[in-house]
Amino acid sequence: MHKTLEFPDLLRLIDERATAFRAAIAAAPSLDLPVPTCPGWTLFDLVQHIGEGRRRWAATVAAGPDATSRTPAQGDAVAPQEREAVPAWLAASTELMLAALREAGPDQGCFTGWGYTQTPHTAGGVARHQIQEIAVHTYDVHLTVGESTALHADVALDGVEENLFIASFTTSAWPHKPTAFDIHAIEGRSWRLTVDGDGARTTRLPAAGEDPDAAGLSIRGTASDLVLWLYNRVPVDSLRLDGDPELLDLLLAWEPEDWA
Repeated sequence: MHKTLEFPDLLRLIDERATAFRAAIAAAPSLDLPVPTCPGWTLFDLVQHIGEGRRRWAATVAAGPDATSRTPAQGDAVAPQEREAVPAWLAASTELMLAALREAGPDQGCFTGWGYTQTPHTAGGVARHQIQEIAVHTYDVHLTVGESTALHADVALDGVEENLFIASFTTSAWPHKPTAFDIHAIEGRSWRLTVDGDGARTTRLPAAGEDPDAAGLSIRGTASDLVLWLYNRVPVDSLRLDGDPELLDLLLAWEPEDWA
């Protein structure tokens, strides 16, 4: 049975993942190390991205439902060059965003940047996405310093659905024979991505009225590996495929107008 994370859980997990990110950065031997999963970036660039990004989201959430774009960052948006000052700057960046989210509450309208999807344009939607942002970039830091750390199970399970609801939704017609992709986390949750003339959309499984034999391809792995694959961090070889693998090639090559 799917359990949707409540808003307080989202805020707690953002704080926990941000703490893990700071710890990973503090333990890195140098912030000049190149990040293999973010080509062209060093760890310092990743610090800047995370810190400035949380400050921009703080301002965007605070701007409320009338904002039509992301708002300039709150406070000092430039990461300090002094290494010892970086953790405090990152912590302050996260707290600015968390404070804005607490003040707004989960249902306040908010610019999100993801158009028409299965995820609402609310502060709660932003909070849900921010967990994945920080969790995946924490993975990037660990990988950079030679560690292999799976995503936290609760974060990853929510992250599979969160990614599918945003990045795999479209109303553009699928240009091939209708089919479905079943995605199974070994921790016990499953989703179906259906593609047809109405576009692409994701449902939770099991679902009433869903044909269990409709999927042309099933993709199975840990929730962490599924999220990391969806974010192009690990190859599909990390997962088990059952069915027609050519369907995945068609899906990955598909470029609906609203995915541009």
